[in-house]
Amino acid sequence: MSIRIGMASYWHVHAWDYTKQAQEHPDTSITAVWDEDPVRGREAAAKLGVPYYESLQDMLAQPDLDAIIVDAPTNRHREVIIAAARAGKHIFTEKVIAPSLQEVREIMEEIERSGVKLTVSLPRLNDGYTLAIQDILARGQLGDITYVRVRLSHNGALAGWLPEHFYSLEQCGGGALIDLGCHPMYLTRLFLGQEVTGVSANFGYVTGKEVEDNAVVTLFSGSGAIGVVEAGFVNSHSPFTVEVHGTEGTVLFGTPEDKLLLRSNQAENQGKAWIEVPLHSRRESAFEQWVGHIQNNTIAESNLQMAVELTSLMEAANRSAKEGNVIRPEAVSPQP
Repeated sequence: MSIRIGMASYWHVHAWDYTKQAQEHPDTSITAVWDEDPVRGREAAAKLGVPYYESLQDMLAQPDLDAIIVDAPTNRHREVIIAAARAGKHIFTEKVIAPSLQEVREIMEEIERSGVKLTVSLPRLNDGYTLAIQDILARGQLGDITYVRVRLSHNGALAGWLPEHFYSLEQCGGGALIDLGCHPMYLTRLFLGQEVTGVSANFGYVTGKEVEDNAVVTLFSGSGAIGVVEAGFVNSHSPFTVEVHGTEGTVLFGTPEDKLLLRSNQAENQGKAWIEVPLHSRRESAFEQWVGHIQNNTIAESNLQMAVELTSLMEAANRSAKEGNVIRPEAVSPQP
């Protein structure tokens, strides 16, 4: 089954990465482009040798189009995704699904009604270190989880290589947290393994943009376990870092080497030394999973559950930073 895909904007920095994935997959191809910026859209279409559509509805009306990849501004996700679902097109989108949980619920209702397949790009769920840490947790080698910290930062705002529109509060819904911080947010929630009962956020504005370029979020749980999410656009040589601590052990990744280190009372050496744990093989990408769901008529249940909760946590964090309070995130129902 060949899946013909339209690109819905090249606004996001990862749009060309997804284009490449679609071009390299044996069962997909890019056949159309729409962009809210006509100049950027025409340039992309010419580069790809496919038609450019001035109107999103015109592109979605094409009978030979099966699906779209959404890399439009975050504040336009609701409009674009709902239009695609109503047109019967499958959807792959960059995180977050939308800036607010209300918009996400409207999107998910339309997805369920239309029966199209939606998958959200949460790429670090598929990395070998994530899978290896999940295996350690499943074996109980850390005991009860007490503390999780995940940090992801770069120097994009200092070095000037991020596009200027990434600092637009209107288009993005935030700065470093809602963009880069999505990854440590969903990983921290995953490794905590329990409901988040409170969110406290602190934002920094080092470069004076209208959105934060430095962020720390604390996640609270009913058990007393704490999660810490860190993200920034103003940090040079800051390694991606994961720490998971429990009553029986600790696992570390990226401090700073890409090694997974375990020290556990449940290990053979009874916690007397650090053990390097092999990373798992990387799982198929979110894009490949999306194609599989289309071909096999399945639903990305865990992906969508985590993506919906991600918006809930992001919305709570933005409120917390603005109001200076601990915010209880809205409950998220399991996806159908």
